[in-house]
Amino acid sequence: MIPSMRSLTAEEYVEAFKSFLDHSTEHQCMDEFNKEHMPNIVAGLSHRAEHASLLLGDFLAGVMAGEQDLKMIRILQAVHPGVFIDNEIVEPNPQHVAAYKELVNQAPDLQNVSFIWHQLTSLEYEQQVKDKGTHKKFDFIHMIQMLYRVEDIPNTIKFFHSCLDHHGKLLIIILSDSSGWASLWKKHRDCLPATDSGHYITCGGITEVLQRLGAEHRVYEFPSGWDITECFTEGDAVGGRMMDFLTGTKNFLGTAPPALRRRLQEALCQPECSSTRDGRVIFSNNLSMIVVES
Repeated sequence: MIPSMRSLTAEEYVEAFKSFLDHSTEHQCMDEFNKEHMPNIVAGLSHRAEHASLLLGDFLAGVMAGEQDLKMIRILQAVHPGVFIDNEIVEPNPQHVAAYKELVNQAPDLQNVSFIWHQLTSLEYEQQVKDKGTHKKFDFIHMIQMLYRVEDIPNTIKFFHSCLDHHGKLLIIILSDSSGWASLWKKHRDCLPATDSGHYITCGGITEVLQRLGAEHRVYEFPSGWDITECFTEGDAVGGRMMDFLTGTKNFLGTAPPALRRRLQEALCQPECSSTRDGRVIFSNNLSMIVVES
C-alpha cells in the first residue's frame, strides 16, 4: 500500500530546505542586495544617543540561521561606526536560535552589539508586547522569507510596521511575482497539502497590503535560480528532497499518485517556472526585497 500524502514536519522542512540552499542562488541573491542597496538603506536610520535598535525575525528562514542577520549588522556597523546596536531576534525554532547564538559566540567583531532572544512566533511576540504594554520602537526590522508561515499576514505587517521608530525601515524579503513559485502556486495549489493552504504569497500580495495600510515602500527585484535537474531523475535522493520542498510534502515522489507526479513535473518544465541552461533545468527563484518606510 502506498502511504498517504502529508505535509513536512518542521524538522523535515529544514532538511528539504538545506537541499534547496545547496542548489540555489538564494543567499547569493541576498548578498547582492546587501552589497548594492543595504548601505544606502541603513544610512538614513536615526539613532538616539548613538544607539540603533534592530528587530530581526527569520521565522523558519532556514538552516543557516543568523547568517544574513549578522551580515546586515556588519553593514550597519560600517555605515555608522561606533554606534551601539541593540538587536532583538524573534525565532520560534530552538535549533535556529541555538545556531544563531553559536555564530555570535564565534564572531569577534560584535563588541558593540547586544542580543535579546525571543524563542517565539511572530504572533506570540506581538501578544507578549501587548500584554506587557511596552511597545518598543526599532530603527530597522527585517522579515526574511517568513510571511509564508504567518496566518494573518495583513495584521502581522501592520503590527511590525507600527514598531518602527521615526525614519525606521522594515525590510520584507519574499518571492517575486516573476518567480516559478508564483506560477506553480497559482495553477497547482489544489494538489498541494491542505495544511499548507493559505500560506502561498508573493510580492504582489504584500504590496497590496502595504497599499491598503498607506505605507510608503519600494520594491527591489533580484534574479535567483535553483537547479532542479535531479527532480526528473528516477530514484535520485536529492531530487526527492527537492520535490518535497517544492510541494511541501513528505516523500512526494513516493506518495503522490502517478498522474499528480507527472502533472507537477510537467509544470516545472514550463517557461513560466523554469529555463534550460546547458542541459540543466533552472527553476526561477526570483526574490523581491520590499523596503517599507515608517
